[in-house]
Amino acid sequence: MKNFVYISFMLLTLGAFNHTAQAQKDGIVMLAEVIDGDTVPVKYLPYVTIVEERRFMSDYERRKWERLKKNVKKVYPYAKLAGQLLEKYQVQLDTVTSERQRKKYFKKIEQELKAEFDDDLRKMTTTQGRILIKLIDRETGESSYEIVQEFRGNVSAFFWQGLSRMFGQDLKSRYDPYGEDADIENIIHLIEAGMI
Repeated sequence: MKNFVYISFMLLTLGAFNHTAQAQKDGIVMLAEVIDGDTVPVKYLPYVTIVEERRFMSDYERRKWERLKKNVKKVYPYAKLAGQLLEKYQVQLDTVTSERQRKKYFKKIEQELKAEFDDDLRKMTTTQGRILIKLIDRETGESSYEIVQEFRGNVSAFFWQGLSRMFGQDLKSRYDPYGEDADIENIIHLIEAGMI
């Protein structure tokens, strides 16, 4: 009986070592890239946002930053939605062939957007409107003027540009994340990182 227990124990132990040896023989599966004939393992790290602690020289600068943060936080969801809707409408517009059907479709889009967002957009301040124009450019890659021109035509785009200029806005303004709009870009990174 002792021999039977001893032999059983030895067989189980050898089986465990044999299984471990096979696992090591198979290796580890991971991504790799061949560079100059050498295979180099590749490991992607998670995206990390590093934000410098904001220091203010005066109370005025701090209040200005807080006001900008509040305005961007309010307007950013609308800009994201505008980018998504523009992409959706563009796909649908590619199927429309005649100019008459396009105009009909544009009217339908305009009525849908007015019904859903007209009240919210009318309640925005001029500063929030200016930020929204910039963020729409950021999300779509097109200025608001180009979008109006595409959907409503040259005359309508010219009219809305003139009207916006009377109120100190510019539909042709572009988003510059490394220049004058760097603070807005920093706030957006904070929003996307969940820090605001």
